[in-house]
Amino acid sequence: MKSFEEKLNRLEAISEEMKDEDLPIDKSMQIFEEGIKIAKTLQKELDKMERRVEVLVNQPDTPDEKPVLELFPELDK
Repeated sequence: MKSFEEKLNRLEAISEEMKDEDLPIDKSMQIFEEGIKIAKTLQKELDKMERRVEVLVNQPDTPDEKPVLELFPELDK
């Protein structure tokens, strides 16, 4: 499986390819589909990373303390 960075680089390459005015429509559709699949995969990976960051940031300092579920609770005041 490709890394996040490799997928992102491929998505950027697809974006550049799509700008080519001489690209045949069938090839455009093919790489557009690939780009959509990659973008959805990257979004899922980002969502997972965000949840992990929330868990790590909000871990209780002591075992009897309850975790804070908001990422930046001090901003809600």
